[in-house]
Amino acid sequence: MNATDRLLLETRDAAQKLNTGIHMHIAEIPYENELVMRTKGIDHGTVTYLEKIDFLRSNLLAAHSVWLNKPEIGHFLKADVKVSHCPASAMRMLGFAPIREMLDSGVCVSLGTDGAPSNNRMSIVDEMYLACLINKGREAYITGTTNPTALPAETVLKMATINGAKAVLWDNEIGSLEVGKKADMVVVNPLIWSMVPVHDCIANIVYCMRTENIESVMCNGRWIMREKKIVNLNEFTGGICN
Repeated sequence: MNATDRLLLETRDAAQKLNTGIHMHIAEIPYENELVMRTKGIDHGTVTYLEKIDFLRSNLLAAHSVWLNKPEIGHFLKADVKVSHCPASAMRMLGFAPIREMLDSGVCVSLGTDGAPSNNRMSIVDEMYLACLINKGREAYITGTTNPTALPAETVLKMATINGAKAVLWDNEIGSLEVGKKADMVVVNPLIWSMVPVHDCIANIVYCMRTENIESVMCNGRWIMREKKIVNLNEFTGGICN
C-alpha cells in the first residue's frame, strides 16, 4: 500500500471518466494490512481503508485479496468489486484467500495466474485444478473435516470463463458462447490419456485436463491455433501470418 490518497482517488476518477477498469493488488500479505493499520489509523487493513476513502468501485479488479475479514468481504460485495484468485501464487508465497466466503456472499471471483516471479507456469488450466485443491484443503483445515463439494468443478469453470470476463468488464462480449458475443473458444481433445475415461465433462476439464489436451483456439472467430499448429504467427521467424 504505497500509493497516496490523491493518486488513488484521481485514478478512480480517471477510470470512471474513461469508462475503463482498475487493476490493483490488494491484501496480499499480512504485513500490508499491518502497515496500513499503523500508518492510516484503522482497525484492519487495505480494504477497510479503501472503503473509508471511497475508492472501491465496480470497475476495480482486486488481485489476490488473501487477507480479508468478513466486513471487508461485505465492502467488496457492496461496491461490486471483482476479485482475481491466483491459487499457485497463493500457495507459493501469499496464503489462503477466503474464496468460499466471497463466493457465498455474492462477490464475483475469477481466476488468474499472477506474474512469472511468483508463478512459473502461467497456465489457467493449472489454476483451475489448483483452485479446487487449495480451497478444499483450506476448508478441511478450518472445519476439521473434509468436504469434497467445497468449490466444485462447475464453480471453478465459471471462475475461469464468465467470471473472468466480468472481472475485466467484457462479459457483454466474451466469457460464454452466446448469440451476439465474440466467438472465443477452446477445442479440447478428451481422448488423450489424462482425461480418459470421461464420466463428467466439467469435472474432467477442471481436474484432468492438461495443456496437451487443447487442440485448437479461436479468438473472435479467427483460429489462433488449429490442430496444435499456430496459424497466425510463424513460430520460427516471429512474422505475422495472414
